[in-house]
Amino acid sequence: MSPARVIESLAIPRGRFPHFKKAGDFVYISGTSSRRSDNTIAGATADELGTTSLDIRVQTRAVIETIRKILIGVGGDLHDLVQVTTYLVSMNDFGGYNEVYAELLDEAGPTRTTVAVHQLPHPHLLLEMQAVAHLPGLSQRRPGTADGPGNQ
Repeated sequence: MSPARVIESLAIPRGRFPHFKKAGDFVYISGTSSRRSDNTIAGATADELGTTSLDIRVQTRAVIETIRKILIGVGGDLHDLVQVTTYLVSMNDFGGYNEVYAELLDEAGPTRTTVAVHQLPHPHLLLEMQAVAHLPGLSQRRPGTADGPGNQ
């Protein structure tokens, strides 16, 4: 079993990197967006005239739920997160992002850093998150068990 994994049920990374990598009892999760496996984006819609609507709350929830799926696949969950870094395209979205984040994670959860960036790989993406989780005993688990969503 490789400690680095690309998960077939998630959006294919837009580069040569894994969705996550295990190192000892730690799981490092690559930058994750609200892009779905079919390349549509949660929280991004367009009407019949092409007017785009982007929803930071929907995108934030989708990103955190994808991180949760990755962690469940390796035998963990959100409570195992120790550090999260969030990249927002606009700090004007901080309130909506922070609201959803607080529904799913709190002061007992991971440390967090949130920064503004100029842009992300798609103009409809409002945020990206990377994370680190600690799963005690992960390095002692038998190879071939719990190495990713849909890959167990």
